[in-house]
Amino acid sequence: MSYSEQEFIKLLFLLSDTQQWLTQMSHDLFALLPNSSRLKQKSYYLSITAFAHIIERHYYRIERHPGTGKFCLPVHDIIQHIKEAKEETTHPVHGTLNYYRTKDTGTIIGHERNGNPTSLITVITCPAGNIITAFPGSP
Repeated sequence: MSYSEQEFIKLLFLLSDTQQWLTQMSHDLFALLPNSSRLKQKSYYLSITAFAHIIERHYYRIERHPGTGKFCLPVHDIIQHIKEAKEETTHPVHGTLNYYRTKDTGTIIGHERNGNPTSLITVITCPAGNIITAFPGSP
């Protein structure tokens, strides 16, 4: 089976929509139980929904959301840079409970929202550590 980025992105969006639906259903079900907070995953985790958000908003081949930073490298490289950013120090996102980490990849990975090329990737996580989004540039 050959790799087609276009087909991969279509499948990613389909899985993301399905995952959102399943996640909401499981959340609603577990919410019925006492002490259900221990059932939630608490780590540096990239869900299919979060990754679909990243691709939809920050991938150069998706023409939505002008004025945002855009990755200009293959999808599998974006995932690799997100993985590598785990080792970076976290900092609070001002005005939220979320955290961010920024990694210099050493090579141009895209452009920031102002159009300048950048080698930085920023990953935003929730307080439990799950990945919310990632984009090229600094926060």
